[in-house]
Amino acid sequence: MFKQATALLLLSGALGFAQTENEEEEAKFDYKPPMVQKVIFDESITMLDQERHEYSSNLATYAANQLISKKATPEALESARRILALALHLERRNRQALVVNFQLKQGIMPEIKEGDYNPRTFSRLLLARAKLLLRNDNERERLLAHCFVELAALIDPRNADAVFAYENQRIDVGDIDWRLLTDAVKDKPSRAPVPDQ
Repeated sequence: MFKQATALLLLSGALGFAQTENEEEEAKFDYKPPMVQKVIFDESITMLDQERHEYSSNLATYAANQLISKKATPEALESARRILALALHLERRNRQALVVNFQLKQGIMPEIKEGDYNPRTFSRLLLARAKLLLRNDNERERLLAHCFVELAALIDPRNADAVFAYENQRIDVGDIDWRLLTDAVKDKPSRAPVPDQ
């Protein structure tokens, strides 16, 4: 009986230590939330509210899932920040985007959640929508289209059409300045380099 009690005590101590270690591991990432005070993709974008909601929710779900799969590396955190900024610009009060953003601010890894689309399908959907947005002569729609093209290529690098469109976009217009989305605190965010703090 004494051996059983000792074994039980050792087992509970080991489990408690493992749980503490997991909690410390989760809190070891440094997430800087996007600043979305001024929504860039307003009513001038030709997109229905339901469509905005679906894109925003699926982008937030993808951001959370890729962050978990990449174990919150600095690159994955920056990618999640960009994707969540885009999601919040599409729908400012999107439940999934707000929850994931809040959890990351608190140092909590979000739970894996199944999105409406697998990455391959979502990549194709983003690319198709980008092509429609590029038909319009609206600067904000072009920016949204460029974001969609980049994400389509990054979400599914095997999507040759998305990768080709993204590489051509980089040649034609350069890389996207994501600070326009991640640091949107004024009517016209600055494109000037951010000073080190």
